[in-house]
Amino acid sequence: MKPVPFRYVAASSAEEAVARLAEHGDDAMILAGGQSLLPLLNLRLARPSVLVDVSRIAELDYVVESDGALEIGAVTRKRTVEHSPLVRERHPLLHTATGLIGHAPIRSRGTVGGSLVQADPAAEYPALAVALGATLRVRGAGTTRTIVADDFFQGFLATALEPGEILAAVRWPLLPSRSGWSCLEFARRPGDFALAGVVASVSLDDTGRYCDARLVPFGVGPRPVRARAAEAALAGERPGESLHLRAAERVAAELGPPQSDAHASSEYRAHLTRVLVQRALAEAAARATSSRGRAPGV
Repeated sequence: MKPVPFRYVAASSAEEAVARLAEHGDDAMILAGGQSLLPLLNLRLARPSVLVDVSRIAELDYVVESDGALEIGAVTRKRTVEHSPLVRERHPLLHTATGLIGHAPIRSRGTVGGSLVQADPAAEYPALAVALGATLRVRGAGTTRTIVADDFFQGFLATALEPGEILAAVRWPLLPSRSGWSCLEFARRPGDFALAGVVASVSLDDTGRYCDARLVPFGVGPRPVRARAAEAALAGERPGESLHLRAAERVAAELGPPQSDAHASSEYRAHLTRVLVQRALAEAAARATSSRGRAPGV
């Protein structure tokens, strides 16, 4: 199929993009990398009368470090993040998660902001944003506001963006010292959306016990959320196989039965989640042990 007729507008600045959205209202949609939107257009599941292309806005295409975080512009390509020496050296968790997204051609076109705004529950970036406590800077007509990731993702393919707003940038906090991380997922084929996945970030105190743990499963619910009961069960405990097994069981209980679909049953997704949580915690704890004393983000 082919999309319905639409008017194409290439915005040269964030201000112009916001103005075009205000001008055309609900009839307008933002085009960035097009990896999610173009299939919807071709299937006529999306029928905008105006497409506002933001992909050439230079002010939204950057990767910088500032105040304990990496800030990345919304139209920065995932391929840019994947090959950035700054990201690789200062934020290995973000680097690893990026490499799990789709295939190289998809990462070459897809944008950081596009993935976050799409809010697919099986995507890596939304789960990573929640695990890290990332903040998203949003621009509207004469306004700028910051939204924490926990509040940004509100349901299946739903975010806190208001009509006429665009995502401008996201700040990914660097990991603290004595911390470890893991991003694991299972897909039927490399590049497919994950049937289940988990992002884990942990910190150990001077005695080698968990003092902070963040677990965010993805692909098993309508939006990424922290498994706080499981996180609480880890607090003050030494990493170990039996502890990680108990935490994994708590994650499964806290999530409730995942939804079955054509790709996997609820029971299979729950099993995958338990296994991935155990493996992710073991990997994150090992990294935290070996990183004790290193500078944040290294």
